[in-house]
Amino acid sequence: MEVEQAIHTLRAVRRFSAQRLSEANELALLEAGRHTGSSKNLQRWQFIVVREGARLAELAKVGAYAGHLAGAALAIALVTPDPRRAGSPYSIMWDLGRAAQNMTLAAWARGIGSVPATVYDQQLCRQILGYPEDQQCEFILSFGYPADAAELSNPPRAGGRHALDEIVHREGWSER
Repeated sequence: MEVEQAIHTLRAVRRFSAQRLSEANELALLEAGRHTGSSKNLQRWQFIVVREGARLAELAKVGAYAGHLAGAALAIALVTPDPRRAGSPYSIMWDLGRAAQNMTLAAWARGIGSVPATVYDQQLCRQILGYPEDQQCEFILSFGYPADAAELSNPPRAGGRHALDEIVHREGWSER
């Protein structure tokens, strides 16, 4: 799949089939995250891979909208130094977003669905995954083959994206 095609067709998938992901696909997702550019090339991320069903079900409780983790084939927790203590929270979150997008696009190109979960309960997440106190997990990505294969080719929803002329300004705010 071409990069632009992946960007334009990517869909959030929250319901997954029972089919497991191969180790080659898991490795491809991790490599996509690892190869992400980062601020000053600091690469301030660690990835925790979770495949075990009971642990995925526990992770589904870390946020109000994290339920999809329970049905995923695997999840990847994105762990960074605590942005509030690291001195540069914006660059950490920027880098993390880029790594997440690389992983989701790599998954989509392989026919694998994904969706992020925001972690609201840091204490519970740390208890489940065991990362150190000076680290933080803001997002967990769930991955799996869609329960409904049609999700891979669904057209975009009407009204799903703002038109360019609504969001683009040229040379300054008032210029369209």
